[in-house]
Amino acid sequence: MHTKNILVISGSFLLLIFSTTACVHHRELISFPADQIVFTSPEQLSNATTLHAQPDDLLRITVFSFNLEAAAPFNIEPVQSQGNNQMMQQLNNAQGNYPLELFNGYFVDQEGFINFPVLGRLKVGGLTIAQIEKLIAEGTHPYLKDAVVNARFLNFKITILGEVTKPGTIRVSNQRINMLEAIGNVGDFTPYANRTNVLLIREENGQRTYQRFNFQTDEIFRSPYFYLKQNDVLYVEPIRAKVATVQDPFARGVTYGTAFISIITLAIALFR
Repeated sequence: MHTKNILVISGSFLLLIFSTTACVHHRELISFPADQIVFTSPEQLSNATTLHAQPDDLLRITVFSFNLEAAAPFNIEPVQSQGNNQMMQQLNNAQGNYPLELFNGYFVDQEGFINFPVLGRLKVGGLTIAQIEKLIAEGTHPYLKDAVVNARFLNFKITILGEVTKPGTIRVSNQRINMLEAIGNVGDFTPYANRTNVLLIREENGQRTYQRFNFQTDEIFRSPYFYLKQNDVLYVEPIRAKVATVQDPFARGVTYGTAFISIITLAIALFR
């Protein structure tokens, strides 16, 4: 009788160990649970972010006109030289594929200036895309009466690491992306993602800031960081249950075996 009690107690303890170390609970898999989201009338997007040019940005700027010959001096010609082609090939071999347009952009220096054809050094740091387009259009007015300027960021990219399906860097083609869209671009969270503690790392104006977010509350929607900026990094840390899936099988067996033997020893001592 005592032996049966010992086995029951030991089995219960062992089951408890397995259930608390290797299980992912249903609530941990849910982003924005119903009891944490307040469904009210539509909210105004008061935290929408407009991107501003900053040092180390890369801008693509094109000037259009009906007079193609007059507009040509304001546009960078595509890279065609043998030397540049060799440099591109070396970079592609070393670090991955680089789009051709990255070699035709205007680099914003540490003082916020770009060197633009004909117009010379222009201060674009702190300006939005619309403001940059207006600045250049006004500068070309003495030469072109019908100039249309198109500008965009070439380095608008977001890096997402940790417990997502396809961690890596994504390039953003439009001027705005929020955290949910970014996570969706890499295949969503994995079952082992800690949705309550997602880290955002941002470098802006010579400073690095860190912010943590809980994807199981609605506070994220009102955060000024909800809309991401160029070169932001998101890190999704794992929950504790992930340990049981990555630990060496032999080491895990030793751990559980040791725990089981300890429980048996304790039970025998109690019922002796």
